[in-house]
Amino acid sequence: MMIIQTLLRSLLLTVIISFITPVVLLTGLFSTLWAIGYLPGVDSIAQIGVTDLLKFLTIFGSGSPIEGAIVIGCTCSLVGALFDTYAFYSYQHHS
Repeated sequence: MMIIQTLLRSLLLTVIISFITPVVLLTGLFSTLWAIGYLPGVDSIAQIGVTDLLKFLTIFGSGSPIEGAIVIGCTCSLVGALFDTYAFYSYQHHS
């Protein structure tokens, strides 16, 4: 029973962190590009970056950048869960 609790606790933590990380990185990139847009001389470069980032997220979100960020977060969360499950199985199998 203790092994199952350990697996579930580790899996839950991995899923949460694996979801939050790409969403925070995308939000940070968007915020940085948006803030750079207020600097004279590089505002056009920042605007191109923001536009391209929004287009990229729109592709994954079926027309909505927010849904795109959520889809990317969910995908990374699933991959993190699979890696954690494999690592747990591998550790239990070899010990």
